[in-house]
Amino acid sequence: MAGIAFLFSGQGAQYPGMGKALYEYSPAARDILDRLNARRGDLLDLCFDGTAEELSRTENTQPAVYAVDLAAAAAAREAGMAPNAAAGFSLGELAALAYAGYYSAETGFDLVCRRAALRAEAAAKNPGAMLAVLRMETETVEALCQGRTLYPVNYNCPGQLVVAGSPEDIEYLQEAVKEAKGRSILLPVSGGFHSPFMNEAATRMKEELAKMDFQEPRFPVYSNFTGQRYEGNPADLLMNQINHPVRWEAIIRSMAGQGIDCFVEAGPGKTLSGFVSRIAPDARILSVDSLSDLEQWKEEQKKC
Repeated sequence: MAGIAFLFSGQGAQYPGMGKALYEYSPAARDILDRLNARRGDLLDLCFDGTAEELSRTENTQPAVYAVDLAAAAAAREAGMAPNAAAGFSLGELAALAYAGYYSAETGFDLVCRRAALRAEAAAKNPGAMLAVLRMETETVEALCQGRTLYPVNYNCPGQLVVAGSPEDIEYLQEAVKEAKGRSILLPVSGGFHSPFMNEAATRMKEELAKMDFQEPRFPVYSNFTGQRYEGNPADLLMNQINHPVRWEAIIRSMAGQGIDCFVEAGPGKTLSGFVSRIAPDARILSVDSLSDLEQWKEEQKKC
């Protein structure tokens, strides 16, 4: 049976002015953004008028992207699209859980702010770097990481794997990839996220999650940590997400295996849509990021 999944964007998808068109167009999106702005009074100014530099700071990026993720999903639902499942990339997983009903948008916003602070503190104590490796087989990249302080952390799609590591070993990997005729891009981040560099952040996140009162979800959410549906204690999966790889390719393949054939990216940018097109090329892919996206959605939703 055909199904629809909402996919929530993560850090890196942000851009100046994000969410403004949704705010002006959709009462549902406006309601979410106003509610979260009441939690942090500069949120709307940051999203609509913040500079690229301001939006690149983790303490700003994470709450801003989370808010726009949920605003996009609210606008999509208002337009008549209802998901059968959801997933989010890294930070986006917290938005997916909020939208599914594990906790309120406001509770999730507070958790996102705390998560951002913990990650930033861990990155300051344990400096790391991240490198996107393109046009190489996953197994080949994994082999290059062996015996060094290098950790494959974002399994994005076929031919794209992100590696976290020490600055010196990331330099080694850049050269090794070049020699192997691959391509690499050094990511503009301050830490080695989703790796053992974040162990302290994960431990402290566990303490925050122990205070949470998780509710029954309205539909399944897929875990970055396992690549499968959430089962068991959500706190354990969220804690492990901090210092373990994002298995995005596994998530999309698992969803497709469960009958999901329409993927809707809710949030800024279209990065996740690009990943899905490489993983499930026959799937229908939509995006909700601007007025034109929403208008296309209205035309396309009957096909989903």
